[in-house]
Amino acid sequence: MTQKTLYLIRAAFSLVWVALISVTSNSLVATDNLTVIAAVLLVIYPLWDVAATLLERRQDSTGTINVALGIVATVGMLAAAFSTVGKALLVFGVWASLSGAIQLVVAIRRRRTVGAQWPMIISGGLSVLAGGTFVSMSSSATAGLSTLAGYSAFGAFWFLVAAVALTLRGRRVTVS
Repeated sequence: MTQKTLYLIRAAFSLVWVALISVTSNSLVATDNLTVIAAVLLVIYPLWDVAATLLERRQDSTGTINVALGIVATVGMLAAAFSTVGKALLVFGVWASLSGAIQLVVAIRRRRTVGAQWPMIISGGLSVLAGGTFVSMSSSATAGLSTLAGYSAFGAFWFLVAAVALTLRGRRVTVS
């Protein structure tokens, strides 16, 4: 599987997740308990990231820390699923910040070997910032899960941009 294909699959997953979390979680706020559907979706998100990272690791040796972080986030989200939306936002925020930092470092390292990594650099930086926002929102009584849909939608956008950038880069290399 090529990097471009993996980016497209990750974008598609994120868009489906956005639709599902939007439909099932708009009324939930930080003081509410999670619905079963919302809990399942929140556990699936970091678990999917683990699976995608493992697929990516088949192409190169990066990702060991991100896999471990995703597993810890999945376990943390399982625990938060029995608590409040605020706790789920806290776990998601910490995971988003740390995985964004890892994505940023990996993309910076890959820019010379793989190329076309500027979308992943931007996405990693934005993930760090968004995660911090989720952490700070987690203590607000009015914060809801719908903000996570926006985060995932932006992630899908940047994966699509990265796939296009890799396609364009591949065409330039072929023409040269």
